[in-house]
Amino acid sequence: MLKGIATSSGIAIGKVYKLEQPEIVINETGKGVETELEIFDNAMNKTIADIEQIKERASATLAPEELAIFDAHLMMAQDPEYRDQIENMIKEGSSADKATKTVSDMMVGMFESMEDAYFKERAADIKDVSFRLLCNILGLTIPDLTAIDEEVIIVAEEMTPSDTAQLNKKYALGFVTEIGGKTSHAAIMAVALGLPAVVGCTGIMSSCKHGDMLILDAKEGTVIVNPTEEELNDYRQRREAFLKEKEALQVLLNKPSITTDGHQVELVANIGSPKDMDNVIANGAEGVGLYRTEFLYMESTDDFPSEEDQFNAYKVVLERAEGKRVVVRTLDIGGDKKLPYFEFDPEMNPFLGYRAIRLCLDRKDIFKTQVRALLRASVYGKLAIMFPMIATIDEFKAAKDFVLETKEELKAEGVSVSDEIEIGMMVEIPASAVLADEFAKYADFFSIGTNDLIQYSMAADRMSEKVAYLYQPLNPSILRLVKMTIDGAHSQGRWCGMCGEMGGDPKAAPVLLGLGLDEFSMSASRILPTRKIITSLNKKEMEDLAGKALKCHTEAEVMELVNSVLKD
Repeated sequence: MLKGIATSSGIAIGKVYKLEQPEIVINETGKGVETELEIFDNAMNKTIADIEQIKERASATLAPEELAIFDAHLMMAQDPEYRDQIENMIKEGSSADKATKTVSDMMVGMFESMEDAYFKERAADIKDVSFRLLCNILGLTIPDLTAIDEEVIIVAEEMTPSDTAQLNKKYALGFVTEIGGKTSHAAIMAVALGLPAVVGCTGIMSSCKHGDMLILDAKEGTVIVNPTEEELNDYRQRREAFLKEKEALQVLLNKPSITTDGHQVELVANIGSPKDMDNVIANGAEGVGLYRTEFLYMESTDDFPSEEDQFNAYKVVLERAEGKRVVVRTLDIGGDKKLPYFEFDPEMNPFLGYRAIRLCLDRKDIFKTQVRALLRASVYGKLAIMFPMIATIDEFKAAKDFVLETKEELKAEGVSVSDEIEIGMMVEIPASAVLADEFAKYADFFSIGTNDLIQYSMAADRMSEKVAYLYQPLNPSILRLVKMTIDGAHSQGRWCGMCGEMGGDPKAAPVLLGLGLDEFSMSASRILPTRKIITSLNKKEMEDLAGKALKCHTEAEVMELVNSVLKD
């Protein structure tokens, strides 16, 4: 039995499809400058065409936020600096493949050595693009996963976005990778595709061969190669139980999320585009707790999306929500989210720099387009506007005043705007959590962004595998910040939600319920499992549990408390 990291729950049993990529052998000498330049040019054109084709194929199954990965690949392939460096080496006498390998390795090394998560992710993009480019230069065939015509479990050193986009869910039962973590591209794609997956499973490639039988337990993060008949029967029963449990959850569809002692909370969904509303509705979410509008901007290739384009997107989401609240986060770019048509000045720490509300308050021309579109769409549903990355009360007041001023301008133009719009903020900076009781005098609601709150509180890059152990949602220090935020909201009669990963974590649900969280926002697929947990808990008992958790010293102690509640 091998152990890895479970990233997308489920159990799969099937034959191994071992994804073995072609071996790259670099030619030290070329065939002359002109010939090598032509080889490189043709290979680059084919690489760009390949990526565009993969993106087109993937658009049928992936949401815009996942497809944005391919936009990053296209930007890399079309980066003039990348191309110029390779062509300059060729002109100096290098072969096309050697020049490509040298420049790519140099860029990968440079980005991997940086601490910023955006640049670390870009290193993975360079690897994916440069591997495809090298294969096209050398005339090597990259395995075609679309040609799989039987049920298999993919086993690979690493699953690139290009690989996962080619998977047909009819035949791909799941996948296991040698490397990777919870935030790797493979993990993100597995959740998006709904495929059981285990990543970071050291030794899997040397432990199996093509055609071997495999058990993939993506609930526990375990993999069994060539299991015994007894193990097969055991896991067939477990898989059957898992599927029945999943089917049984359908009885909770569109039911209220009420504890055994009558306390009701809201379970809502995170979305990135209007088409995500299909999943929101299918999973019985009670509204939208986070609409990540930055994907509207990242999809646009040449300029900021127009007011009309944004208005139409917001209108669709509000209408399809049918009166349920839709919390829209205003533009959150910067940090790891870049735009091809907007250049950020270089910063040592982009995550702590010019981004989100800081950019919007500085570039009010960009901000106004979005605010006008939101306000115009407000008459089509129940809109709540949320500002990201708020650090000071002055920032929040400036952003709120800007929205209210724009509202009056629209009314003066004869445009209808709802008078029931809530204006709130994300709490993702420790400073705003500590001062939550004062912020609540101005904000209509809070939504806790735990991904950044944990990262900033623990001073640990959540994308770095070496400090991944510090990503501790249930660490008592984090729980105390969450309690401050919830109590601060309630002190002024405001509601408090949570839209980070912790909001959909089943292990966190009992403690968050006990701390008084009003709204849990998560991926739509997690709504029903979370509702099952909430409806099995007693609010008063969870308050006692939360009180004990706040007095713990370590996350392990908190986990022990939670496991005692969720043991069934």
